[in-house]
Amino acid sequence: MKIIWRQNAKDGYKQIANYIKLKFGIKAKRKFVTEVTEYEKLLCQHPNMASIDPLFETRARTYRSVLINNLSKMVYYLENDIIYISAFWDCRSNPITQAQQVKD
Repeated sequence: MKIIWRQNAKDGYKQIANYIKLKFGIKAKRKFVTEVTEYEKLLCQHPNMASIDPLFETRARTYRSVLINNLSKMVYYLENDIIYISAFWDCRSNPITQAQQVKD
């Protein structure tokens, strides 16, 4: 399977990675990047591994989400053997506001 990151997800990922680097240092950022990369590999092997995200249950697409290190959430959907990562956000933020930013 192929993974495509939507711009919204790229932006969220970069913000979180930069925040981690600023607050906790380069080693923590590297660990975070490694965790995300490992989840990408797992998703390619098992695209339905994550549960369906209830924040998106009224949407036309079936969105799934996976927690990265209990602080970050990666939201994705499947379409034609492609995994689209739609959002990546800090779980300490308001989830409803975050979900509204995901465009179908």
